[in-house]
Amino acid sequence: MSTLKQSDQEERSTIMIGADELADCIDMASLIDAIEEAFEAYEKGDATMPPKTYVDIKEHNGDFRAMPAAVGDSAGVKWVNVHPDNPQKFDLPTVMGVVVYSDPETAYPLAIMDGTKLTRFRTGAVAGVASRHLAPSDASSLGLLGAGQQAHTQLDAISNVIDLDRVVISDLDDDAITEFITAESHRTVDIVSGSPQDVANCDVISTTTPSREPILKREWIKDGAHINAIGADAEGKQELESDILADANVIVDDWEQCSHSGEINVPVAEGVLSEEDVHGDLSSVVTGSAPTSDDTDITVFDSTGLAIQDIATAELVYESASEQGLGTSIKLIGA
Repeated sequence: MSTLKQSDQEERSTIMIGADELADCIDMASLIDAIEEAFEAYEKGDATMPPKTYVDIKEHNGDFRAMPAAVGDSAGVKWVNVHPDNPQKFDLPTVMGVVVYSDPETAYPLAIMDGTKLTRFRTGAVAGVASRHLAPSDASSLGLLGAGQQAHTQLDAISNVIDLDRVVISDLDDDAITEFITAESHRTVDIVSGSPQDVANCDVISTTTPSREPILKREWIKDGAHINAIGADAEGKQELESDILADANVIVDDWEQCSHSGEINVPVAEGVLSEEDVHGDLSSVVTGSAPTSDDTDITVFDSTGLAIQDIATAELVYESASEQGLGTSIKLIGA
């Protein structure tokens, strides 16, 4: 990874990159590769990622989270919130984010960019990385549990690493399913509506719901299936029956985060799963140091999101915006 840096001769400035321009800076295939390289760097000790820091704002039923990292020639921090009352009270999203992307050599802030859409893209991309390494070799079907925004990036990413011929999508909201199928109608793959059991019968499955009760049952999951568990992001959330995790090779992005608020948090709290039961983390999978899985093993990737993913994505966005002349340059730092 190499960062485009402003020369000493030119006047330094910071690029402001909004959500619409950020989308124009993302190529999913390149992002999947960049995310994989970030996990490799972390495994090899070439990346720094302090623990995520939480700032509780109890009087407003919310919190802020700071996620800093340095990866290769890139450094930055994502400042993200979770305010569940926002949609009803203020007509604002529950989760919003901003990324500050800096030059590690000088510490100059090269860019400030939308972190909400960036998170959406990198979450899809990391499922692409996991699916590339963990899905059965003959995988051809994708099941999507949940028809929200993340379902689109899951499809985009996984279709970049697997030759899909069928996609099954399930959601409690029939209109959301219809909207999803319409929005993705440009793809050559066959996309159909189905039940959670239909989703569970696919070769690769991505779950993106906020459920606090298991939806997918162990008896529905076939041998060799790979599951990207994306939806659980807080204590008590769970999309997969605990027996699935007990029988699967479980891969985490980070044990501490996953055991606290990922898909495995409930089985861990119940004593069904411990750190010793985890097959490995994604860094060890992409570098080949984790035990291998064969095509009869069920695999589950528990994704809670890491700062190295954000900064690897921010690097691509910054470089693309610079090359295309996108964003608004401002003089943020005074002499």
